[in-house]
Amino acid sequence: MATELRRAAGEIEEQFSVSLNLERGYRFEAEFGVPGLPSLILDEPAPLGDGTGPNPARLLAVAVADCLASSLLFCLRKAHIEAGGMAASAVATLGRNEKGRLRVTSIDVTLKPSVTAADVPRMGRCLEIFEDFCTVTAAVRQGVDVRVTVTPVISA
Repeated sequence: MATELRRAAGEIEEQFSVSLNLERGYRFEAEFGVPGLPSLILDEPAPLGDGTGPNPARLLAVAVADCLASSLLFCLRKAHIEAGGMAASAVATLGRNEKGRLRVTSIDVTLKPSVTAADVPRMGRCLEIFEDFCTVTAAVRQGVDVRVTVTPVISA
């Protein structure tokens, strides 16, 4: 559930919660805290997991692609340019950092809005600004402050 907080520049505007519950192995069920929204199964690919759902790296790539596609679509609609469709794809590259840890090192996104030939020249302003309004992409590019708390649950 989203909770609106404050609306001053640089302050928290909204918070929301998601949750994960381990089913088995590395398979988790993700709940998004939105009534009526189905859960999503996440899993690591073999040999670690069974690959029964997307892993976090794939979710990151699709989140960036979706955010960019939605941002461009929003701008086009505000400019009265009707996109008959929007296709988006992302290619995430994994590599090792200086400590040898596997990381998402880049995400290449391709957006393909379906527009008329007459609208292509009118897209200029949207192409200049839409990335700046993409919440997820901007956060990934800048780095997100991730704070972690581990609270052990004692089992019998």
